[in-house]
Amino acid sequence: MTNKFAEKHTVTLLGQEVPVRTCRMPQADLKFYPENPRIYSFVHGSTESMSQQEIENRLKKLDHVNKLVQSIKAHGGLINPLIVRGGDNVVLEGNSRLAAYRILAQIDAIQWGQVKCTLLPNDIQDDLVFALLGQYHIIGQKAWAPFEQAGYLWRRSKLHGVAVDKIGREMGISVKTINHLVSIYQFMVDNHEEDPDRWSYYEEYLKPRKVQKQREEHPELDKIIVSKIRSGEISKAVDVRDKVVKIVAIGGKTLRKFMEKKETLDECYESAIERGANNQVLKKIENFKKMILDPDTKDELLYMPENQQKKCKFALLKIHKAVDQLLKKME
Repeated sequence: MTNKFAEKHTVTLLGQEVPVRTCRMPQADLKFYPENPRIYSFVHGSTESMSQQEIENRLKKLDHVNKLVQSIKAHGGLINPLIVRGGDNVVLEGNSRLAAYRILAQIDAIQWGQVKCTLLPNDIQDDLVFALLGQYHIIGQKAWAPFEQAGYLWRRSKLHGVAVDKIGREMGISVKTINHLVSIYQFMVDNHEEDPDRWSYYEEYLKPRKVQKQREEHPELDKIIVSKIRSGEISKAVDVRDKVVKIVAIGGKTLRKFMEKKETLDECYESAIERGANNQVLKKIENFKKMILDPDTKDELLYMPENQQKKCKFALLKIHKAVDQLLKKME
């Protein structure tokens, strides 16, 4: 049941003027939105479907919901109305605030019995719903955490089959950014990782190119890393960036010992440092060695235009002379 005194206006979504009403509604009639990224992970991470009451109970335990209780109480109500889909009364935006209202209603059911809402049409399209949420939480001021943003983009792409370039146009963000977020979220899905707090661990792990190479050579590496994070052996995201990545990138015996648990994280890290994981000069020399020993480099040198070949030959002679001098000093 909605309040008969309602202010009618429109919102612009994907170039369409969508008619809406701002009114007061009984909060007891409203429903939580299981697809909202704030609650998606614990709803869909459960082995059984969760009821509205179970969702409410989970939300009520969250710290930010209890902080909202104090804020709403201090202001005497909501500053920004809940956004509700007409017909089924699902709260598309403002699930945490609805949970806070339910807490307040347990204290005073009359004062907190009704809540300000913006009511959307009963038949609003899913595209417009997702565009609305994206406007609020990806490019707006009330940003979701990266895990929640990635979950939204992943579902839009993978489950709803929307092309990444179309999502980019809707949200005003680059395809590269979308693919980056979706790939990390997909990694977490593939490894049954549902803890939002571990997002930064996997973001640090998947970022470096050298890690990508080792993942291809060692298909079991991902599961080992996930297991070490879950067990607490890798206890902080910063350890992934500063230690794990160096161990993985250096490869060889150091990586094998880490994977086979023959040495601790710190022991393997020290080994990686001894092998030059932090030495930028060594890295540059190693990269030059790989380039100069690559058969493709030889072919390119032999078949490039004569004027460019002469410049390369001159540079290589200079390098040869400098290397000879360095080797003599290092003897």
